[in-house]
Amino acid sequence: MAAAPGWWRLELASLPELEESLLWKLADLGIARVAVQHRPETPSQRQLIAWLPAIDWPELERQQLALALAPLAEPFGLALPPLRWSQQADEDWSLSWKQHWQADPVGKGLLILPAWLPCPPEHAERRLIAMDPGSAFGTGSHPTTRLCLEALELLAAMTQEGLAGLRVADLGCGSGVLGLAALRLGAASVAAVDTDSLAVRATTDNAALNGLTPQVRVQLGSVEALAELLEGQPADLLLCNILAPVIQALCPAFNTVLAANGVGLLSGLLVDQAPALQLALRDEGWQAELTAEQSQWGLMTIRRVA
Repeated sequence: MAAAPGWWRLELASLPELEESLLWKLADLGIARVAVQHRPETPSQRQLIAWLPAIDWPELERQQLALALAPLAEPFGLALPPLRWSQQADEDWSLSWKQHWQADPVGKGLLILPAWLPCPPEHAERRLIAMDPGSAFGTGSHPTTRLCLEALELLAAMTQEGLAGLRVADLGCGSGVLGLAALRLGAASVAAVDTDSLAVRATTDNAALNGLTPQVRVQLGSVEALAELLEGQPADLLLCNILAPVIQALCPAFNTVLAANGVGLLSGLLVDQAPALQLALRDEGWQAELTAEQSQWGLMTIRRVA
């Protein structure tokens, strides 16, 4: 009799409205080996792939997983795409997982590169951000992350100095990719927090991969922990790529982490959530403008009302 397979491979279509929620829920369930696959020419056609140890996921548990994921689609009036399962041997899963990651150019001059890959010669002039994908969400592939990265580039291009000398606050840092990109674009330092200890470790590890550890301080927690890291001196630039209801709940404390003359880049919100979030921010003294959109996701730029 053949030995039982070492892993289950799960595939489902990654709809733009659901991708961030699916990644969050899978991580919350302890499923960390996850990739999102798409071809460069068809970025909107995305597949979410996860690998689960067979011994921990018998048939009943796999059925329960589908039931746990299904409610994520309901707020959008959607149905969860079908879950497709296949078996994979122990010796194959790690290589298979890595094969789904490739060099990912973002914007005009950034490159997200899995740590085990060499930089492709055609991208040698780009600013390199080496990443260990899979330890936390935020590798640059999701529309909300790309919106933030492109907005950072645009902000850097608006002045001769770019982001030179800026102190950056990253609220909900995930893998740390946004803060690392800000440093590559000239920022002086990053203070980062996340409520997930895996994200704190991922940001720490990715900072080390890029030789940027001295410029990055990371702590477990939310906006209060971020204010502590900043030591009473709010940052020049706030990065916040989290879901709109969380942004709305945290915005009363933004004045403790973003200076009065600073700029905030907020993503993680759907375009149709923008009006309510703008009103909440206005009540807290922030002028908020929806400045970019991609696949129904939006990016909001905030500044203090004069």
